[in-house]
Amino acid sequence: MAEVTGQNGKTVGRWVLRALALVLVAGTLLSTTDLNQWWIRIWDFPRIQLLIAMVVIAAALWLFDRPWRPWLPLVLAALSIWQIYRVYPYTALASPEVGVASPQEARRDGCFSVLAHNVLQSNREYDRTIELIRETDADVVLLMETDQAWLDALAPVLENYPGQIRRPLDNTYGIMLATRLPMADSSIQDLAQEDTPSVFATLTAGKRLFRLIGLHPRPPQPNQDTEERDAEIIVAARQSRDMELPVLALGDFNDVAWSDTTQLFKDIGSFLDPRIGRGTFATFPADMVWLGWPLDHLFVTEEFLVSEMRVGAPVGSDHRPVHASLCLDPASAEGRNEDTEGPSAEDEAEANEVMEEFKEDEAKDRIEGEEG
Repeated sequence: MAEVTGQNGKTVGRWVLRALALVLVAGTLLSTTDLNQWWIRIWDFPRIQLLIAMVVIAAALWLFDRPWRPWLPLVLAALSIWQIYRVYPYTALASPEVGVASPQEARRDGCFSVLAHNVLQSNREYDRTIELIRETDADVVLLMETDQAWLDALAPVLENYPGQIRRPLDNTYGIMLATRLPMADSSIQDLAQEDTPSVFATLTAGKRLFRLIGLHPRPPQPNQDTEERDAEIIVAARQSRDMELPVLALGDFNDVAWSDTTQLFKDIGSFLDPRIGRGTFATFPADMVWLGWPLDHLFVTEEFLVSEMRVGAPVGSDHRPVHASLCLDPASAEGRNEDTEGPSAEDEAEANEVMEEFKEDEAKDRIEGEEG
């Protein structure tokens, strides 16, 4: 009897492994498509965790499941290689895209520090974020999910920032920019979806002007696919492409660094990613490092060097803050940064497709609203 029970247990265990393997295979294959459904696009996020799970399950199947060996373990191994290909640039094994400013260069005019943080609107531990702002003492502060209560709480610590632009909202998409750098031509715009604002401003570092773009599009989740998010990211990239100034883009993109949409943002806007060759710089969820995804981004055009970039400790939000020290120094950056070739015809076609899908989805929602 015990022998039969043990055999049944092994059989159940093998079928559990098979089911998990098939789910991983299906999710990974779906993530290679251009489909925008939220339950497909969420497979873009945990690629590192999926890679680890695939390796472990493939090894277990190889050892304990002879009937399905070698085909299912080999499929998992092949898809693991594909996952490695997607996340490899965000390891120390890859070549950095953005060069490093020397300590001497970092002291020159044109160097400045940036803090970007999604505060989590429902988080009311204001003191921890206030202390973060004081400690980092950044020249530029971008805060997201700021409602009026957050703006009121942060007003004293931000009073030394003469340049401020904000739109407090109660829908978790409020945003504000505070800067000690001279600011001009600033605005807050809804790029793709109402009450989902983005920040635009022209700042001066040393004697050079640059354009700052702060983004916080909506994430993929039930009843919310990614057409609006992707369109907002592409509109911002195209605005960057059309600017005649260096550009710094940052914020909570609600998209991971290795996704097709973020890569398209880089290509269309001719951006470089300081994380490449240095690490993932995972920021979400704040209290689960093992599950960390890089949702909070910082991109620069080829005129910038990076002096420092790091992810801070949790301060009550579900996101960790991002702090960076940058130098706007085109002469020094030339030859140290990777060349940006600009968007290809294929990139432009893909961006057009993203915008067309957004328009179709917008029209569908409008019709449904009228019928309702």
